[in-house]
Amino acid sequence: MVEAYVLIQTEVGQAAYVAEEVRGIEGVVQADDVTGPYDVIVRAAAEDVDSLGKMVVANIQAVSGITRTLTCPVVKL
Repeated sequence: MVEAYVLIQTEVGQAAYVAEEVRGIEGVVQADDVTGPYDVIVRAAAEDVDSLGKMVVANIQAVSGITRTLTCPVVKL
């Protein structure tokens, strides 16, 4: 299992909409509106890195209102 945080920047005024839409995507564990340089932070999980990448590119980035994403895989140190 691979987990990651996906940091999302949205168009102005679209953070709540984007968070709500992303919550419905399979593999998304949590999606929260936040303040700061990013507008939404998502916790996601997938079977492997390839599946995680496909989820981000094909599903998360496809949500209207998203302008940029940054995926941060979780490491177990």
